[in-house]
Amino acid sequence: MIEKILIANRGEIASRIIRTCKKMEIRTVAVHSEADSDAPFVKEADEAFLLGGSKVQESYLNIERIMEAAKTFKCDAIHPGYGFLSENREFAEICEKEGLIFIGPKPEVIEKMGNKVESRKTMEQAGLPLVPGISKPLENAEEAIRAAESIGYPIMLKASAGGGGIGMQAVSDEAELRKAFEGNQKRALMFFGNGDMFIEKRIVKPRHIEIQVLADHYGESVYLWERECSIQRRHQKVLEEAPSPFLNEVTRQKMGEAALKAVQAIGYTNAGTLEFLVDENQDFFFLEMNTRLQVEHPVTEEITGLDLVEQQILIASGEKLAFTQQDVKRSGHAIEVRIYAEDPNTFFPSPGKITDLKLPEGNNVRHELAIHSASIVSPFYDPMIAKLVVKGASRNEAIEEMKDALDNYEITGIKTNIPMLKQIISHEAFANGDTTTDYIEKYYKKSLPTT
Repeated sequence: MIEKILIANRGEIASRIIRTCKKMEIRTVAVHSEADSDAPFVKEADEAFLLGGSKVQESYLNIERIMEAAKTFKCDAIHPGYGFLSENREFAEICEKEGLIFIGPKPEVIEKMGNKVESRKTMEQAGLPLVPGISKPLENAEEAIRAAESIGYPIMLKASAGGGGIGMQAVSDEAELRKAFEGNQKRALMFFGNGDMFIEKRIVKPRHIEIQVLADHYGESVYLWERECSIQRRHQKVLEEAPSPFLNEVTRQKMGEAALKAVQAIGYTNAGTLEFLVDENQDFFFLEMNTRLQVEHPVTEEITGLDLVEQQILIASGEKLAFTQQDVKRSGHAIEVRIYAEDPNTFFPSPGKITDLKLPEGNNVRHELAIHSASIVSPFYDPMIAKLVVKGASRNEAIEEMKDALDNYEITGIKTNIPMLKQIISHEAFANGDTTTDYIEKYYKKSLPTT
């Protein structure tokens, strides 16, 4: 069994991993930047190591310093969390070379599924349904225009190596595509070092629904039901729930079985997520695979009773899955909202010092925090500062729990998106399960208070 884990991440996910490690009696090492020296996760870990300056290149993306920390503290494994180096083949390879267990899949699988064009080809060979599109990189706008004509507008322009909505844009005609291509290509090159672009048919009234999977090193795999993640701003998720209020049991099972088919086709191990677009007829199409733990994993934990970080560590330690698909039950309904330090009207980040923090309490309320009262929210990192998760016996109960929790959640000193979240959760369209990916565009009204 693994005895000491270095957590190559920060914020709430670092704290989340530490919590499970304490339960498993595994020692932890936190690595951190100068800006995070006073962060909760640094104090929660058994040991800590300063990587460097506040910029990510000086700290959380500094592989050399992270490996130095792992050697200094004699760690035998590294958990990458999500974001940063979690889907970086080079990092996973270096871990293996240095004799460290990388808590995630093999490097070659990370690379294959991290490139959207290659993952489309792989999933097509595995027999998964794909959104109609072009499975090869497009070098310029003229190529993109010819491809779009063969597919038909509207289309989605995407960065092959992208994530978080960067390099992605909905396009309705040739003029718009010509204008969008170069700018999105430059952004993709800047953020990912890869300017390859591709296009897919835009599905009308889609839902973003994903399947959580676990796979061990002995050929066994299970799916842990689905999460609906359709409510997004700038193609980034804001609210997630499990199970989906839209899927029927037949589609739910078909999606789970398709996810396992993908896992088996690529020899996947550890925790991963297959993301799908689902249309109004419950036809589903493979979108991408995330070869890591997801931000929204807590809602799956709440309905299954499983600790996904614990499962990751057990699999990485060489343990067999202790349960089969028939053993995976679901109970109740869970909803998660992401709390961002941002203006709820402009969605611009709002760094600064938190002057007061009061959290809602209750047996059905769960907090994942990157902050404490008096924390300074840095401008150097993603503005997500917390996640609020609730569970109810039914979806209606979970909605009421979330309304009450948000009413009793107080953060002062910075702007947050809590007013936005209150509006979303209270809208009748949400109560009715009308949660397509254009939800915010259709129903969200700005001019909200910013304190």
